[in-house]
Amino acid sequence: MEDRGSLYVVSAPSGTGKTTLAQALVKRVPCLELSRSYTSRPPRSNEVDGVDYNFISRDTFEALRVAGEFLEWADVFGHLYGTRASDTQLTLSRGVDLVLVIDVQGAGQLRCSGDGVITIFVLPPSLEELYSRLRRRSGSELTKVELECRLTAARQEIKSFGDYHYVVVNDDLEECIDRLRCIILAERLSQRAVGSRVKAITETFREQG
Repeated sequence: MEDRGSLYVVSAPSGTGKTTLAQALVKRVPCLELSRSYTSRPPRSNEVDGVDYNFISRDTFEALRVAGEFLEWADVFGHLYGTRASDTQLTLSRGVDLVLVIDVQGAGQLRCSGDGVITIFVLPPSLEELYSRLRRRSGSELTKVELECRLTAARQEIKSFGDYHYVVVNDDLEECIDRLRCIILAERLSQRAVGSRVKAITETFREQG
């Protein structure tokens, strides 16, 4: 890939499996990396700083936000999350595509930026299935109040699915990963993505003289 990389956004309600999907996707698609967000929340027991997230204090996050360091940022369930612009630009400048796993707030900010971001919304099969997935997770993470808060947020977030370029349903993990893979590969064949190469080829067909 000689050209600048493309930016992909994956959004979904909490519990839909968006992070699992994105992690699997970057393992199967060449020249595709997963963006690492900055967050003010403390790490969970299975998370590593600099691997899962860049964990920073709320004060540090706010200082970076005020300085305009974030490409997008959002307050999600009381914790701040953001994508640092310099990290993103460095990856894209290497001709590598980048996947951002962010919520609908951050996706909206990127759409307004006019940078040609490709957006994908992942739906759970149903509200009941989402509730079941969150409950399975709630034994170690979520209180009953937090669980209800996420379901309420899901109802609101799903209203935004029409703002996205693509919508996929995570009813089967492997099939959903393959759908996402097909989206990436199709986008790489679009005229927008291969424009400079196509232009160079077609220039060789111009009449001389």
